[in-house]
Amino acid sequence: MRIPSTTIEDAPEGAQPLLAEMIQFSPTGQLLNMHAQMAQAPAVLEAYVAIRRATGTHGTLDLPLRTALMLAAATADGSEYALAIITTLALRAGWHRDQVAAVRAGADLGDDKTDSLINVVREASRHSGRVSDAAWHRAAALGWTAQQLAEAFAYLGLTVFTSYFLNYAETELDIPPASE
Repeated sequence: MRIPSTTIEDAPEGAQPLLAEMIQFSPTGQLLNMHAQMAQAPAVLEAYVAIRRATGTHGTLDLPLRTALMLAAATADGSEYALAIITTLALRAGWHRDQVAAVRAGADLGDDKTDSLINVVREASRHSGRVSDAAWHRAAALGWTAQQLAEAFAYLGLTVFTSYFLNYAETELDIPPASE
């Protein structure tokens, strides 16, 4: 662990209320190592929270799809921690283990419309945000609006921000690892 963890009590003042908020969203009901490390720099924790709030407040895609998009993005980042968290969230959102494994493996789920949006995010996560015209046009042809295609980027951005920080900080896993 490169960046020391902090508690709510010893975190910088600007991070304390954000850490309290993160406990409410934690899959374990406790402060996660990732949040405790982000809190060392309140700007980092605030940026993470801001993306989460924006997607929660303004997001139009349903929760299962959001988690599938984040799972597809996390697979490309190589963060065991991010995969563990997002796998847990995807299962809680209603995906079955075989569906989670399929998204992680880059396979289709069998619903053309859903698969097309997941594939847009998967391509973007593998190619620094670049998506082929074929993948983009397929998603649009299957009914995804410009708003929804843009919103999908927010889940990619949240996942990349989180995964990169976890890799950067060498965050120790404090939740059960993801299994395929």
